[in-house]
Amino acid sequence: MTTFDDRERAFETKFAHDEEMKFRVIARRNKLLGHWAAGLMKLSPVEAEAYAKDVVRADFEEAGDEDVIRKLLGDLTGAQIDIDEAAIRQALQDQTIEARRQLMEAQG
Repeated sequence: MTTFDDRERAFETKFAHDEEMKFRVIARRNKLLGHWAAGLMKLSPVEAEAYAKDVVRADFEEAGDEDVIRKLLGDLTGAQIDIDEAAIRQALQDQTIEARRQLMEAQG
């Protein structure tokens, strides 16, 4: 095995790890967003857990965050919660930071 082959394999391994971590952060973030929104809607703990799972599933509709934002905005306004897209985008950023923190803490 050559040094080039070793470097290529290391690069591929790192890329795979980084992609897995990105997926895990987004999934955790979406679950946290679901719990955040459930709290605003005053859902029971059982309902909140089910809703958080729905938010995670909503992210598989299309690439990017727009599907999650649409779901949250629709559900929250449907529940008579006075919120706008900017507040949801801010929560998305906040929960991304929290999800990353939780995953790093779990690895440490």
